[in-house]
Amino acid sequence: GTNFGGSMNHDPRQPSRSSPQALVELAQRFGERCVTSPAIRERHGQDESWHLPAPPDAVLFAESTEEVAEIARICHRHGTPMIPFGVGTSLEGHVAALQGGICIDLSRMNRVLEVNADDMDSRVQAGVTRKQLNAHIKDTGLMFPVDPGADATIGGMTATRASGTTAVRYGTMRDNVLGLTVVLSDGRIIRTGTRARKSSTGYDLTRLFVGSEGTLGIITEITLKLYGIPEAISAATCQFPSIKAACDTVIETIQSGLPIARIELVDPLTVRAFNNYSKLGLNEAPMLFLEFHGTEKGVEEQTARFKELAENNGGGPFNWTTKPEERTKLWQARHDVYWAHQTLKRKPEISGFSTDVCVPISRLADCVTETIEDAKRIGIVAPIVGHVGDGNFHSGPMFDPNDPEDVARAKTFVERLVRRGLEMGGTCTGEHGVGQAKIKYMNEEHSPETLNVMRAIKRALDPQNIMNPGKVLDA
Repeated sequence: GTNFGGSMNHDPRQPSRSSPQALVELAQRFGERCVTSPAIRERHGQDESWHLPAPPDAVLFAESTEEVAEIARICHRHGTPMIPFGVGTSLEGHVAALQGGICIDLSRMNRVLEVNADDMDSRVQAGVTRKQLNAHIKDTGLMFPVDPGADATIGGMTATRASGTTAVRYGTMRDNVLGLTVVLSDGRIIRTGTRARKSSTGYDLTRLFVGSEGTLGIITEITLKLYGIPEAISAATCQFPSIKAACDTVIETIQSGLPIARIELVDPLTVRAFNNYSKLGLNEAPMLFLEFHGTEKGVEEQTARFKELAENNGGGPFNWTTKPEERTKLWQARHDVYWAHQTLKRKPEISGFSTDVCVPISRLADCVTETIEDAKRIGIVAPIVGHVGDGNFHSGPMFDPNDPEDVARAKTFVERLVRRGLEMGGTCTGEHGVGQAKIKYMNEEHSPETLNVMRAIKRALDPQNIMNPGKVLDA
């Protein structure tokens, strides 16, 4: 991860709250799976974001829910913070041990526990990755569609309420988690939800923990909805004369009820980056990347209808393919967008990071267009790409971390982007999560009363504030 040094983001680390006795007890109980080497601790103290790393005091590799509960009981007894860790692909500083403590690495809890093909659901341990799950269930004719790009763990995706390119059709993690096993701060194990597709019993604890970012409990098992692999899939690209024309086409596509599976906006800068990195050979114009799922006849009808909508907004040429290798190349390029953006550097020391907002679909064109104009006005290179079918887009501002003026431009750009999104009735993050980075915007997005309810829930479940402290909510 890139870090801005002190000039972009103050160092939020505080003195470690780890109890030496807790470390001794954990080392005695777990032996070589309790690791204190600097390299391993450093790796577990940062994610893919630009935030300063904050290593934990020890990393513990858990192998079962019962072990996580045992670790929690020891940490709870001694007031020692706990930070869950999957593979470290989060983007807002979620895994930094801001107050020291124990990082609980769940990557060895990587078993698919059950697949119920008839009911189209599966129960997995938190360390299973999405690609691993899809490989495991492929022969059943089923798939798990939530796709944030990175091969994240299902536990991490659940904790951050992840979504991705397919959310416009299949929803986010919030929509696809049926139930959870969670270890609370004092080591109690609870199970939420059932395999039933709906329930009217009590408070919806499943959705309370989905998106809680490790601040309320540690998710160790997840029961997920699965979907049938479509009979036919086609991918397409379509260029437009302007960002507004592309966004207007997206809005009309959604309003017309066209069941599109993916619809991604790519600005000309990002098209250039894709051509540099993935050799796509596309015209450097505003573009939509699309995917259609269904029967062969259904996909043909969807593509024809979309082409009509696009042409009414000046879109074209519209190129589509059903060849798996061509579809794979297109979506791999989209998933490699971070690395592609690095090819836009004007000098080697330039860094970039990813931030996101989400607005109501009717305000999408305004928000994207104003953001591009703002980047030009501020004088910063900030390519844009987004899951625009649900109003969510990302920007990757690029700056020199050693140049205070450049850092100030990046900071100004992000703050203006977030506030623009909020003013349009949106949110400061559509899918990255709050982490430590966007806490400061929580006061602008939510009323004091709403935040007080969140804090009351946090205090009820984690009275010692030992569950991933310093994330989501300020004290």
